[in-house]
Amino acid sequence: MDITRRTLGATGAAAAALAALPAAAQGFRKKPLIIAHRGASGERPESTLMAFRLAIAEGADFIEPDLVLTKDGHFVVRHENEISQTTDVALHKEFESRLTTRQIQGQAVSGWFTEDFTLEELKTIRCRERLPKLRPESVKFNGQETIPTYQEVLDLAKSESARLKRPIGTYPEMKHANYFAGIGLPMEGRLADILKKNDLDSATAPVFIQCFDVLPLKTIMTMCKAPRIQLVSPGGGPTDVTLVYRDMVSASGMKAIAAYANGVGPEYTMVIPTAADGGLAPATALVGDAHAAGLAVHPWTVRAENAFLPPKLRNGTDPMVHGDVDALYHALYAAGIDGLFSDFPGLAVKARG
Repeated sequence: MDITRRTLGATGAAAAALAALPAAAQGFRKKPLIIAHRGASGERPESTLMAFRLAIAEGADFIEPDLVLTKDGHFVVRHENEISQTTDVALHKEFESRLTTRQIQGQAVSGWFTEDFTLEELKTIRCRERLPKLRPESVKFNGQETIPTYQEVLDLAKSESARLKRPIGTYPEMKHANYFAGIGLPMEGRLADILKKNDLDSATAPVFIQCFDVLPLKTIMTMCKAPRIQLVSPGGGPTDVTLVYRDMVSASGMKAIAAYANGVGPEYTMVIPTAADGGLAPATALVGDAHAAGLAVHPWTVRAENAFLPPKLRNGTDPMVHGDVDALYHALYAAGIDGLFSDFPGLAVKARG
């Protein structure tokens, strides 16, 4: 069964739209994809179904769920496996004894971890805004939803694709895949299985699998055919191989990535750096080098608040006030990117035109 037949009774128009989506995974689009970073996370508590629904309503092409695992092996959607910042777990006396400290990517992290809970237990916990001081309007939605599973996000994308008659994909990230493998919860096979279950085992499926590590992408490539994105940042490197991200996105490094991935996801400053005067510098060679290697480029993450913008794009000094984020969107689009991540997908869609 292909994706168009699976999509909850999609109409012929919706099915045709879904069938057309693979252009996003195969070539370089005239209009960059808008990827809703943890949903419309600038306006609703991140990684909740309400955040994903709003992102879709605002025109996002893809919604991005970060995936971590429960004790009983279910994928749930959280940016981190430590959940005290984005849920009310600390208020649950029945879970007091599960407060602990773990080594995550070489750092000691204290809190409550998804791998210490069953899915049924996690569903008793409520989500909340991670950045309450910067996003007080979002705080109003605290406590309204539980942590979603990846299957629930897939179901939402399918039903909304059918309702709106346009393709809506998901963009799952395997979070801390090396860590989860080390505690007996490898991600790759589980993710391949859920993609197959949902008829997404295809190079033309409306899905991108992303990871900062290398080996999980190479492994899942042998298990399913869904497109893959190598995430990179300005500093450091993968936790599972001896590489540096900066070297990986050199012209020669891109060729190595192209052997196991369909694209790269750099921090946006690796495409449009901040100039010495606090403005936007000219685009780097990253997009051209990636395209020459046959890779799409999906930078992360554009946020509208002053706190996240280069100095010259800020509007006053209040960190929560929105600055000139349009200037950043336009500079990235002009650089030839194929998609971008934003906490405010509606603003990204408007700037794209």
